[in-house]
Amino acid sequence: MTGGSGFVGGALVRRLVADGLEVRSLARSVEAARGVEALGARAVRGDVMDPPSIAAAARGCAVVFHAAGVNAMCGMDASQMLSVNVEGSANVVRASAAAGAERVVYTSSAAALGERRGTIGREVSPHRGWFLSQYERSKYLAERLVFETARVAGLEVVAVNPASVQGPGRTTGTARLLIAAATGRFVPIVNTTISLVDVDDCIEGHVRAGERGAAGERYVLCGAVLTTRGLMSLQRATGGRRRVVALPGALISLAGALAGPASRLLRRDVPLCPELARTLLHGHAYDGSRSERELGLRYTSIDETLRRTIAWHRDRGISRGSRAGGPAA
Repeated sequence: MTGGSGFVGGALVRRLVADGLEVRSLARSVEAARGVEALGARAVRGDVMDPPSIAAAARGCAVVFHAAGVNAMCGMDASQMLSVNVEGSANVVRASAAAGAERVVYTSSAAALGERRGTIGREVSPHRGWFLSQYERSKYLAERLVFETARVAGLEVVAVNPASVQGPGRTTGTARLLIAAATGRFVPIVNTTISLVDVDDCIEGHVRAGERGAAGERYVLCGAVLTTRGLMSLQRATGGRRRVVALPGALISLAGALAGPASRLLRRDVPLCPELARTLLHGHAYDGSRSERELGLRYTSIDETLRRTIAWHRDRGISRGSRAGGPAA
């Protein structure tokens, strides 16, 4: 597999090893190699931009899980992300076919659906025709190229499209918002909609896609859709006392627009930018029911995901004062 040193990839390595499978993981660095070997996989030094190294890692493998990629917003240069996510993914498919693999399970993203604002994103949703961010663009283009490359190569490919993946071990992005809201710390947010999937469910979806997913198809992985009001309810349920403050959309748009000049002036990336503001204001509601029907996936409740995540943060002193209480799942 690729991406074994990442959050999703690492969890997938642990699961495959626990299932008694022999796992090889492509590793770009010595540190990454040590990490995947600690999980029980055999590390093979290489990179998704180096097809021979991919083929060497995939040789003799029945299934290749391609979870490597770059997930970033507000970067000053998106060219590396586009190169890795798009061309790197095509490299994995070609090299896997050359190595004799039977199937590739590609970790796409629910962002690749490109659903219109106010609609629910599904596998068959028509794309809105424009992109909220360079990340979304890269995953959309990558998914299309992966399927086309697989068709030409005669290789089976199944795509999984996870919503925001949450759970123990996730410390960045949406995870910080959820933990802050759930533990009662002050947090300003936007009136929006976010979609989540528990990391264990995400991994189960990958495994089941490898076993029974239909070739050439995509499967959305989403177990919960939350609005701003839902976040407030989570805070109350987990014992939070401070109010979640919703900022006006116009203020977010203005801040995002001003962030670009500020980034150029400071010559460094800033935490807010126009593409992040657009993404926040657009919101995302996804339907993960196809994975339930066709893959037999059962989703973990958001309460249980939060309970485990808060406990993980608390045990490591990341969220001081947080607790793993809350309603029963």
